[in-house]
Amino acid sequence: MIKSIKVNIEEIESMLYFWQTTNDREKVSEEFLREVANMQGLKCSYDEEFNAESVRKVLSAITNREKLSQNTQKESRFWNNNMWMLEDLSYTDSMIQPLKKLNLESLVEKLNASEENLKYELLEVIFSPLHMVDYVIKENNLIINFFKVMPSFTDEGVLTIDGKEIKEYILEKLKELLSK
Repeated sequence: MIKSIKVNIEEIESMLYFWQTTNDREKVSEEFLREVANMQGLKCSYDEEFNAESVRKVLSAITNREKLSQNTQKESRFWNNNMWMLEDLSYTDSMIQPLKKLNLESLVEKLNASEENLKYELLEVIFSPLHMVDYVIKENNLIINFFKVMPSFTDEGVLTIDGKEIKEYILEKLKELLSK
């Protein structure tokens, strides 16, 4: 039986530091970039085309204002998404602030009522800056691509993913996680 659903935005908060520092034309250390590359949500998206070195290389190119060379399609998408965040930090903030307040405890009862043989007491929803995937399911973790989160232009604090209200989207994906 599920007892709790934790929202984890640590990777996004780290990236916010990266985006703000880079926007201020300051350099971000390679050590910090390696730490970001080793964060849980990003690591779950790694494969033969995109790995910790890809993250470090892309973010290093951005912070050093260098051209990204010899890149894969996933590295290019990751570069584009990060550059998009740098274009308008107020837009980025409108994506992040509602996530800081996101409480998913209302989904616990719905998940417990709709599923049999629940194997986890704790589910974790991690928002991470991914490349081309919308989400990744890994054990009791749902890793959502932060770049897919869209703030409403009419209702402040309302977020959607793929046209669905964020809690509805998360509920759907957590049901998928539990069915595996």
